[in-house]
Order: sequence, then structure tokens, then C-alpha cells
Amino acid sequence: MRLTIFWERMAEHFGEAYADSFARDHVMAELGGRTVHQALDAGWEAKTVWRAVCAAMDVPADKR
Repeated sequence: MRLTIFWERMAEHFGEAYADSFARDHVMAELGGRTVHQALDAGWEAKTVWRAVCAAMDVPADKR
């Protein structure tokens, strides 16, 4: 998954204003105690991070 697609999906689910805030502030156990930004900066694949967000935040199956 390209990062542009990842950020589009984040904006669709959380709204454009909240997606970045969530990605910066919400520490997720599914990401090893990292935020979305920290995981991406550490080299995690966008697809893996998106799956973690989906699992943690109950993203509907049709949006995954």
C-alpha cells in the first residue's frame, strides 16, 4: 500500500482534521507501543499499520 492510499483511508475513517491528530497522539499496542507516525517513521509498512489501525479502531470490513 502506498502512503498516499494509507492517508486517504485514514482521512475517510477519522475525518481529515482528526486523522493526523490520531496518528500523532494515539499510542497503539498493535504497533508495539508506537503511534502511527512513529511506526511509519520506524519503517513499518503502511499496509501493516493500516491493518493495526483497523483492528484497534473497529474499522468496518468494507473499509479495510
